[in-house]
Amino acid sequence: MTVNKRLTSVLPVKAGKVDVDSLRSRLEELGLTFAAEQLPLLLAEAVQEDLGPTGLLEHILGLESERREERRVRMGLRLSGLPTGQTIANFDFAFQPSVERSRIEALATCAWIVKQRSLLLLGPPGVGKTHLAIALGVRAVESGFSVAFYRLEELLYLLGNDEQVSPGRLRRKKYMKAGLLIVDEMGFQPLSRQDANRFFRLVSYRYGRGSICITSNKAIREWSEMFAGDEAITAAILDRLLHNSHVLSIRGRSYRLRELEDLLQQQDTSKEEKGVAMEHTVNPTS
Repeated sequence: MTVNKRLTSVLPVKAGKVDVDSLRSRLEELGLTFAAEQLPLLLAEAVQEDLGPTGLLEHILGLESERREERRVRMGLRLSGLPTGQTIANFDFAFQPSVERSRIEALATCAWIVKQRSLLLLGPPGVGKTHLAIALGVRAVESGFSVAFYRLEELLYLLGNDEQVSPGRLRRKKYMKAGLLIVDEMGFQPLSRQDANRFFRLVSYRYGRGSICITSNKAIREWSEMFAGDEAITAAILDRLLHNSHVLSIRGRSYRLRELEDLLQQQDTSKEEKGVAMEHTVNPTS
């Protein structure tokens, strides 16, 4: 009986006039910023569509959740350092038949990242290795993983600067703690012995703790050339990278060369059309 009296004293007997400004302030206090900004419009839509209190609340929470997810993805992409514009949707699978769409879609589920496995994308320049690495990185961010993208020379620079950093501070570095580390363009220049040792330390620490995706123009049998010809350190790096890993060897034409061929063809076509136009101008037909 006492509980019922308390509820009666708290709940209003008759609904009063809605104070929009007060509701907006309450929403802002709770961190529901999108709902607070759009409140007048949302209330108008609720009346127009006859949502009712429960429907209105569900609608507001749904929209707020969507906006928070959009903000999370935008922030994750910004912090990752991933270049923009390269996704799985705009990868030309028809031009590169050696890349199985089903395999890329399986990788896009991010199950390999959950299991802290590695991914090696190998092949000659221009076949889409970087595009796929970026696209999978974007999908990882969308799936809730932290991602760090580096060109090899950028990463080596950071590793050199942090060589004397204590293990405790080193673990907090982005390239160490990210759920997925993407290292792009390995193999164009050999690493010094010192850089090879630093790279081994990175791979060794991340082994079993986080995933690494590497793009390289070198086949695995040529990797000792990348690591200063040191067979021992190459074996140690590959031992960790290849354990429960995914390896995609891409063979095909270069996208960049195709674009150049298309451009040259367009220029030739344009010259032919101009030549025909000039010929008609000089020798007009009746």
